[in-house]
Amino acid sequence: MEAITIKDIARALNLSTSTVSRALRDSYEINPETKRLVVEYAERFNYRPNPIALSLKENRSRVIGVIVPQIANNYFSQAINGIDAIAYSRGYQVIIFQSHESYERELLIVQQAVARKVDGLLISLSGGTADVAHLRDLQNRKLPIVLFDRVSKELDSLCVTADNFTGAFAATEHLIQSGRRRIAHLAIPSYISITQERLAGYRAALEKYGLPYDENLIRYSEFNQNDVDPVVNDLLNQSPDAFFAAGDRLALGCLAALKKRNVAIPEAISLIGFTNTAVADLLAPPMSTVVQPALEIGQVAAEQLIDLIEGKQKVAQPNMIRIPTRMIVRASSQPVDMVTKA
Repeated sequence: MEAITIKDIARALNLSTSTVSRALRDSYEINPETKRLVVEYAERFNYRPNPIALSLKENRSRVIGVIVPQIANNYFSQAINGIDAIAYSRGYQVIIFQSHESYERELLIVQQAVARKVDGLLISLSGGTADVAHLRDLQNRKLPIVLFDRVSKELDSLCVTADNFTGAFAATEHLIQSGRRRIAHLAIPSYISITQERLAGYRAALEKYGLPYDENLIRYSEFNQNDVDPVVNDLLNQSPDAFFAAGDRLALGCLAALKKRNVAIPEAISLIGFTNTAVADLLAPPMSTVVQPALEIGQVAAEQLIDLIEGKQKVAQPNMIRIPTRMIVRASSQPVDMVTKA
């Protein structure tokens, strides 16, 4: 059955199109009886507003662009679920792009999103993005932008991220309180915002307990867990008694590398990750991790962006929203005395 239009309803009820339009918007200008007739007719014949016509009238597409480094990543999948739920509840559609950790691809994607007339952008920067001039240019052209997870201090933008500092501090403190003293930190590339925040939390915990910060125990790795093996091998030369990985993909790679070398976990070396991958409790041993609240980050970021689009929020200066993390302790980081007693 072909969809009916406002003109069809107006013709059938012998009303003007403007009257029908106002009645469907529940305008106070239209009397209740006319509203009832219009709404009942619209429902009976399954009237649906034309999104293209609405976008032309409102000068908005009611579409937001979401750019993530990788969709095949549990964290970003959860964040997208949160974004989509909020967007749907507020009458927006979502177009999802992935940069595959490439700055060049991110540039192209941003251009594609703008060409599709999105009302705003939610973006988590790629691993290769150090220069944010392309986003600053869009802001100068008044396109609302909210950064989430991986953000940049070089951009005057609303940012929504996990409380990475506190999460990393808690993870490191837990390892120290469990009897570990030489804690290796396996991080993602150093120029990414979350790397700097998690490293700062790690350093602060060491300082609190009077432990030295040793650059020899820090290594930076790319995002592929298959690349972790040689990094772990190098770190083992420094005689660590624990590993704190700044991401669960790195932690999984670290776990595999330690098992390959028959290193007992946690008897010889403890391990804790960051994100809480869906399989963390199924590993052998089950892996301790800091939970990064991906769903909530996505929801808050989407709410902030739509408020900007609709003019409900004015940004006078950069604003950082940090969502609390929490730690789940499992067998991979059992205290030394508990391991000994067992």
